Amino acid sequence: MVGAVQGAKVVVTGAGGGIGAALARRFAGQGAQVVVNDLDAGRAKAVAEEIGGIAVPGDASSIVTEARDALGGTVDVYCANAGVGRDGGEPGGPLDAQGWALSWDVNVMAHVRAAHALLPDWLERGSGRFVSTVSAAGLLTMIGTAPYSVTKHGAYAFAEWLSLTYRHRGVKVHAICPQGVRTDMLDASGSAGDLVLRPTAIEPEDVADALFRGIEEDRFLILPHPEVAEYYRARATDPDRWLTGMNRVQQHWEASR
Repeated sequence: MVGAVQGAKVVVTGAGGGIGAALARRFAGQGAQVVVNDLDAGRAKAVAEEIGGIAVPGDASSIVTEARDALGGTVDVYCANAGVGRDGGEPGGPLDAQGWALSWDVNVMAHVRAAHALLPDWLERGSGRFVSTVSAAGLLTMIGTAPYSVTKHGAYAFAEWLSLTYRHRGVKVHAICPQGVRTDMLDASGSAGDLVLRPTAIEPEDVADALFRGIEEDRFLILPHPEVAEYYRARATDPDRWLTGMNRVQQHWEASR
């Protein structure tokens, strides 16, 4: 694995903690030069100092140019990891338009803008690696938060499109789709996260392990929770049965609130 990333110029967004910090540490430990991005400048600086990286704080939607300059003009691996989980309001109730807009911008459009900035160079030289932290919600769904579920489907669809469009031109894409991970986002997910995600939650380092196995095996879909493959298969082959099962989970959650 060291040979695949040693000396690589890597950017990780949302790397002030959680999955992003675990990815930054793992890439640095394998000999990569890492830019650590986070909205929280203090957290970005702390992780960068820990791993010998470069802190580039700010909005993940617009840091490609600054990060590339910090790495000497080249990005080899871009980890689109920054994400938000917002409640957009229930149908028939108040609509949180700001929550929907933020979810689209961070969970989907930040990936689109990064790819737009990175692809010309990658296609010219015939290599580049785009890592998208999606979520099992992008393959399945998540109760209680329409914006997160919908935009994570969008993030997965964009990663899939990148892969099928550019893999023959040397661009490698990985979509990481974990269920619960012990991060601040899980802590903020409330009773829905406690019911659905926390019982099988894993550590951020387990997600990094899964990604590096996927890089070594040259796999697009990274499933830190292997059981998600069976859930995804069940959803595709019998959607009504799957929806009925998820509705039972929804009812259980409503009864417990």
